[in-house]
Amino acid sequence: MNLSYFIARKVAGAGQQSFSRLIIRIAIIAVALSITVMIVATSLIRGFKNEISSKIFGFWGHIHIMDTGVAHSLEIYPVSKDQTFYPSLDSLGQVTYLAPSDYDDGEYVERQTYGGIKHIQVFANQPGVIKTKDQFEGIILKGVDRDFHWEYLNDYLQEGERLELVDTTSRDILISRQTANRLRLEVADRMIIYFLQENEQVPLRFQVKGIYKTGLEEYDRKFAIVDMRVLQELAGWRSDEVGGFEVFLEDIRDIEAINEYIYMEELPNDLFSQTIRSKFPSIFEWLALQDINEAVILSLMLIVSIINMITALMILILERTNMIGVLKALGHTNWGIQKIFLYYAGYIICIGLLWGNLIGLSLCFLQDYFEIVRLSEKDYYLSVAPIEINWWSILLLNLGTLAITLVFLIIPSYLVTRITPVKAIRFK
Repeated sequence: MNLSYFIARKVAGAGQQSFSRLIIRIAIIAVALSITVMIVATSLIRGFKNEISSKIFGFWGHIHIMDTGVAHSLEIYPVSKDQTFYPSLDSLGQVTYLAPSDYDDGEYVERQTYGGIKHIQVFANQPGVIKTKDQFEGIILKGVDRDFHWEYLNDYLQEGERLELVDTTSRDILISRQTANRLRLEVADRMIIYFLQENEQVPLRFQVKGIYKTGLEEYDRKFAIVDMRVLQELAGWRSDEVGGFEVFLEDIRDIEAINEYIYMEELPNDLFSQTIRSKFPSIFEWLALQDINEAVILSLMLIVSIINMITALMILILERTNMIGVLKALGHTNWGIQKIFLYYAGYIICIGLLWGNLIGLSLCFLQDYFEIVRLSEKDYYLSVAPIEINWWSILLLNLGTLAITLVFLIIPSYLVTRITPVKAIRFK
């Protein structure tokens, strides 16, 4: 039998009736509070980042393929959709690429992407001005074809229906809730959009087919969705000419590797590919800052847990001075006695982790189901604080908190070595 563990169990049971009970409870509360904040913060930040990213990628795709003259602008440069990679690129699976070695030795090793390409579709953009009876509003029309991936937008369609792209050109339009409210438009209402073509205003009449709301105010305010053929006729393009291609990936972690593969292996010289991150860097830089916030919160909570456990352990050792002296007199080693208190500390930490997980997960589930915490959609792109629970992250948080705290407790446990048997037995 492990003698240190056996004594630790007896001390833990007796401690509930001694002076140390208050100290133990304070330590348990500190650990529980720390792990609660860690779980809530991690789930909230993960949910926030993934929700914002999925909205942006869902609207734009992960990679754009366009004419080399487009660069970062929204100006239209027609591209033929009769390309060797379209639509066969959506069957691309994992690709092999060169990546820097983990040893930071300047060498490169072969790696494989986590997934491949999920979907590819054509698109085009055309700016215009909406005119109603008493309102004017700038807008960018995004033209889509029959290959458009409606799965994403269906989740955000609040009223009406999606576009029906049949054999004849449709003059239906999908507008955002924000645009509809500002211009006081409803489903089935008609409006006129003016376009500038060869220094002349060209009016086109559209009917509101549906109203969507992604929550991304910057995009909702600017974009509406129409039949691609409307923009082709307006610009005088052929039926096989489009503005570019949007590529959707199976795994976001592959975005740089697959973008490089597409550019180097699939595209002709007059086309280039660009990730959505490089096209709209400000939003993704803002999201990257959330990782720093998460690291700061986890570090602070871990420090709180460690400081409280060190204080509790030192008080427990001083309270058990007589016991330590007796054990030393009977021949017990310093390390053996230290392990008694480390086992005891581990027991206290585990109780705190149990309560912390129970409270933290309960708060997460309450927020997920009842949406208690609301956000300003204008500032955060979301109306509700999102929660995404990752069980592996929670497991690592628990194991990491237990292991790191116990490691830091080894140092104060050396207080045991300063206690001599004669003085300890006489100590009252």
